[in-house]
Amino acid sequence: MEKKDLKSMTLEELTEFVKELGEKPFRAKQLYQWMHVKLAESLDECTNLPKSLKEKLSEYSTYTSLKTVKMLESGIDGTRKYLFGLDDGNVIESVLMKYHHGNSVCISSQVGCRMGCRFCASTLDGLTRNLRPSEMLDQIYRIQRSTGERVSNVVVMGSGEPMDNYDNLIRFIRLLSDENGLNISQRNITVSTCGIVPKILKLAEEGLSITLALSLHAPDDETRKTLMPIANSYSLSEVLPACKEYYKKTGRRLTFEYSLVQGVNDNLDEAKRLTALLKDMQGHVNLIPVNPIKERDFKQSNRDAIDAFRGYLEKHGINVTIRREMGRDIGGACGQLRKSYLSEEESS
Repeated sequence: MEKKDLKSMTLEELTEFVKELGEKPFRAKQLYQWMHVKLAESLDECTNLPKSLKEKLSEYSTYTSLKTVKMLESGIDGTRKYLFGLDDGNVIESVLMKYHHGNSVCISSQVGCRMGCRFCASTLDGLTRNLRPSEMLDQIYRIQRSTGERVSNVVVMGSGEPMDNYDNLIRFIRLLSDENGLNISQRNITVSTCGIVPKILKLAEEGLSITLALSLHAPDDETRKTLMPIANSYSLSEVLPACKEYYKKTGRRLTFEYSLVQGVNDNLDEAKRLTALLKDMQGHVNLIPVNPIKERDFKQSNRDAIDAFRGYLEKHGINVTIRREMGRDIGGACGQLRKSYLSEEESS
C-alpha cells in the first residue's frame, strides 16, 4: 500500500484518513494545525497527539520536512538563498527576499526544468521530477520557521515550470491559502509561466485570485525562439489571447517578465515593438536585468540601455518597473546554487 503524503492532504482528506486509522476525527485538525500553522518539523513535535496515532501515521503515511543543506545570506541586502534536501536525495532552491511591505519567498516547483530557456541555470541539466504540494509548501514553512518572521508573499518562480506540474501547483495554492493553514492571501501569490497556453486557459477556470506572470522576454516570435524553446510550440498570437482570457475570467492584471539581454532584446526597436504588442493588455512589464550564468554567453544590458528601454515604455503608456536586483553576491539567479552544489558533488 502506497503511503499517504500527509502535508499534501486537505483537511477533509486528512479527517477521512484519520477516521480510517480508527482515531477520532478531531485529531485531524490538530495534526493539520501542527503541520500548516505551527510548522512542526516532525510528528515528534505534535505533543497533543496520542502515541498510538503517531505510530499509525508513521506506518501508513509520510511527513515531509525539508532539510537545509546550505544557506547563503547576502551582505548587500539580506536576501537568503536556501538549498533544501529532499527525501530522495535531490536538492532544490528557495529564496527569501525582504521588502518594506513584508517577506517574500520564491519557491521551486520542480527538480530541474525541461523548458530550456537559454538564460536560466535551472534548465541546464533538464527535468528530474515534479515536486509534490508538500515539498512546495515546506520551502515556505522551513524559511518562516528559520527566520521567525511571517512570509506574506509567495512567488512560484524558482526552478521549474509551474504549469508543467499543474495539478500539484493547484493543490499547493489551495493549501497555502486555506484559512485553517498559513492562510496567505491568493492575491499575494504569483505564478510564473513561460507560456503553456492550454494550462493558462485551464488556470483561468480554477476560480483563484492569484497573479499570473508571463515570461515574455521578446516582442516577436523569432527573437523569443532564440531565448525560449517553448516559443516553437506556442506563438505570441496564441499566448497573448490566453492571457487576455485569464484577465477576463479572473479580473487579475498580468505581469509580463522581460529579461534584458545585451545586444539581443534591449534596444529601442524592441521597446517599440513591445509597446505595440502590449498596448491593449491589462498588466505591467517587469524589466529584469539578466543575471549572467557562466554556462551561457548572455550579458546584462548596461544601465543606460535599461533606463532608455523603460523610458520608452513609460512614455507610450506602458506600466513598467525594473526588478530590484537581490542576492547578486550569493548567486541569486534561478538554479545557480543548485548547479554549483551538484558540480561540487560530482567532482568530490
